[in-house]
Amino acid sequence: MKNLMETNVYSVKGKVLIAGSCLEEVWPEAFRELAGKADQTYGLCLESTHVNMAITKLSAIFATGQVESMTFASVDRSPHCTQMHYIMHEIERTLKEHVPTEHYVISEGNIVKVSEAAIDLSKSLAKLEGMMK
Repeated sequence: MKNLMETNVYSVKGKVLIAGSCLEEVWPEAFRELAGKADQTYGLCLESTHVNMAITKLSAIFATGQVESMTFASVDRSPHCTQMHYIMHEIERTLKEHVPTEHYVISEGNIVKVSEAAIDLSKSLAKLEGMMK
């Protein structure tokens, strides 16, 4: 798996999987299943790369017009990986182009598709707290 942050923006094309860089080691079977559906797979570690740097990198990649679709996959419950799912929301506020996107977390080895609504809700602890009452 190539490191997204060390890849030229013009090299990224087709159906792309952006996976938490530890996913391949932590949940190899789930990683292989998701990678098998992608033309290219890149690792991203938001523990070592600030999310704003990843947003800038992916914005430049999308601006090339070579990405057909993007899938984000992370280890569930990781505070760093969780940020990966917020990247597209930030990019869509600045870019006019829309790239079809899917989000997955791997929980106990199981691939779980995550909806846009769940991602939005996860950014609001106040709303979550209100739902628990």
